[in-house]
Amino acid sequence: MNTKNLSEDISVKMSEAATPAMAVGNRVSTTRIVGGVAVALAVSGFVQNAVFGGTGAPAYSDPLGVVLAYHAENRGAFAIISGLETVNMVLLLVFVTALHGLVQRRGGAGADWSRLAVAAGAACSTLFALFIATQIAVVVAASSLAEPNPAFALMWQLHAAVFALALPALGATFIGAALATHASGLIRPWQRLFGMVGGSLLILAGPANLAIAGGSPLIFVGVLGYFLWFIWLVVIGIRLIRGQG
Repeated sequence: MNTKNLSEDISVKMSEAATPAMAVGNRVSTTRIVGGVAVALAVSGFVQNAVFGGTGAPAYSDPLGVVLAYHAENRGAFAIISGLETVNMVLLLVFVTALHGLVQRRGGAGADWSRLAVAAGAACSTLFALFIATQIAVVVAASSLAEPNPAFALMWQLHAAVFALALPALGATFIGAALATHASGLIRPWQRLFGMVGGSLLILAGPANLAIAGGSPLIFVGVLGYFLWFIWLVVIGIRLIRGQG
């Protein structure tokens, strides 16, 4: 056999053997990235809500005078809250996009669900951006008002309404991500069920958006699903970081 041809054959075989190994290595790396982003998103969300709760954030049913006083007195804390919302928006988009890529690399099972997660995640990010923008307007107005006026009341009500509309978008993201990760063999069946329950709570709260904007306690149905989302992100994130998917 020609020495040159023999050398070429060996090179081709080595390349063919290395390609699957490289593909597996890339897939493992992407899996860990998705897991890391999931944990980072959950931590950022927990910190943001801890600042909300720690400063005694008003409920949508509270009098406008209480709302005005809170935002006037907590401008510094709200700078942290609004900054974290920017982080959350970026992390959510990275998470759903990287997850879709990971699902496709694993053979495409669950790709339709991951597409749902991407689309719903984009809608969710947009709504939460509007949610925080309206609260920024409330904070800025509160620093120059002695008492609430109709424009202040309108902005606060719009803020509440946007939050209520963001809940089902997050619910669709949650369900899409849970079903996609399960179909791809990344999570266990109970983690898929956890995601379905949490996402369903968020979606169920959505149709009550008018009542929630008016201060209805139905908001707590969505808030429960919201915190289940963070817990699910931590659980599956740690699993993916460990390479257990």
